[in-house]
Amino acid sequence: MLDKAPKTAIAGDYDRCWISDDYFDLIVWYTPGNTIYGFQLCYDKQHWERALTWLSDRGFAHTEVDTGEDTPEANRTPVLVPDGSFPSERVLAEFTRRGSTLPVELRKLVTEKIGEFAQRKV
Repeated sequence: MLDKAPKTAIAGDYDRCWISDDYFDLIVWYTPGNTIYGFQLCYDKQHWERALTWLSDRGFAHTEVDTGEDTPEANRTPVLVPDGSFPSERVLAEFTRRGSTLPVELRKLVTEKIGEFAQRKV
């Protein structure tokens, strides 16, 4: 279940909030005026993790999270690589179910952007 987490101030960057459960990571960036600048919704973390990113001044990106973990002895930094497939119905259903306790404004924005991105991919 996704629950609202406190905002963290980041020097030289937008304040952000990191909300997580076993399926999603939702990172939300806020402007100095406390409006949402953008978000990154990482999903299906345990099987095939991908990320839908939306920024108000740049639009959308959809990527796969490449963990780079070949062996248990190496701890490599995950990187985002291009990925075109987006299971919008599954992501929307999971987000609706798991994000029911999030603030209405945030839930509405994320669900609208999931739908908007899915329409662009048709």
